[in-house]
Amino acid sequence: MKYRTIGTDPATRREVSGLSLGAMLMGSRTDEATSFAILDRFAEAGGTFIDTSGNYAFWVNGTQGGESEELLGRWRRSRGIGDEIVIATKVGARPLAPSAGFVGPDGSVIEMDGLSAKSIRESAERSMSRMGLSRLDLMYAHVDDPSVPLAETVEGFAELVTSGFVGLLGVSNTWSWRVERARSLALAAGLPRYEVLQYSYTYLRSLTTRPNWLSPDGDVGVAGPDLLSYLRDSAASDSGSGSGSGSGSGSASGSGSASGSGSASGMTLVAYSPLIGGGYVRPDKPLGAEFDHPGTERRLFALRAVAAETGATVNQVVLAWMMDGELPVIPLVGASSVAQLEESLGAVDLELSAEQRSRLDAAG
Repeated sequence: MKYRTIGTDPATRREVSGLSLGAMLMGSRTDEATSFAILDRFAEAGGTFIDTSGNYAFWVNGTQGGESEELLGRWRRSRGIGDEIVIATKVGARPLAPSAGFVGPDGSVIEMDGLSAKSIRESAERSMSRMGLSRLDLMYAHVDDPSVPLAETVEGFAELVTSGFVGLLGVSNTWSWRVERARSLALAAGLPRYEVLQYSYTYLRSLTTRPNWLSPDGDVGVAGPDLLSYLRDSAASDSGSGSGSGSGSGSASGSGSASGSGSASGMTLVAYSPLIGGGYVRPDKPLGAEFDHPGTERRLFALRAVAAETGATVNQVVLAWMMDGELPVIPLVGASSVAQLEESLGAVDLELSAEQRSRLDAAG
């Protein structure tokens, strides 16, 4: 397994596996026996970074969520899991009433718990109780909540860190300018900042201007040019200061600075949907409209060529390209079977040559 350090403060930063396992559907669509088998295999392979949320997966059975965290709690207790496994969770998108989706029958977005200081605190308490934890290693703002003053959200998260209930802070599904504003507010006040970004990111380039329920201005959940540029600046800041988050095989390399001097320093991208729901390899999972542009075919051609040269699967090449790239990225993979997980684990040891990586980068 390869490992990467997330966070910069020596008191809260963690070494995590370079591949993260998503538990979104565990406890709902994926039954307990299968979920436990997947989790066991991930841990056996050296995986130490698991992702969940307080609202997962409410839409499967029309609940308010919590099934994934509850299952992880049962798994931890049954296996005697301690703090060697880092579990990330999220707040802000839990429905206030049982629901079957983020958009109601009338076409309006459902009411969610949001990012007030009260909601953040109560969500953390629920998550810790469900998973049997005294502290959450990493807590994300799941979706942006413009109805709450940003300073309140920043201070609400910071209170949990300073009180010892949360280690690291992260943010997802939020425009990059809002992320920077929140981080700047925290920096000015001497408070803990968002250090982990979680957005959709893959090898294929996505059209990000298509609106969705989160925003009329485009897909706020995709790591688009602005966010990737922001992350690149973060990586450059770390490199310039000699800290960096780094990645290595068998042990972490690089640990980050204690606080970081710039507002963009010390960030890592956790990339969800890296395999676009089977879209790279499954004929029954066609690519979405966001990939309907000329560059997609050129990148698929390069991807398939490298897969053929290495003897790896297309999915494995995608994950290897992400894990060992110049940007600090941790792919977040889901699995509904141990076999699916095994394919993703196979990407950890796949080494792409400089020429292959250059060809992949230049395509499309």
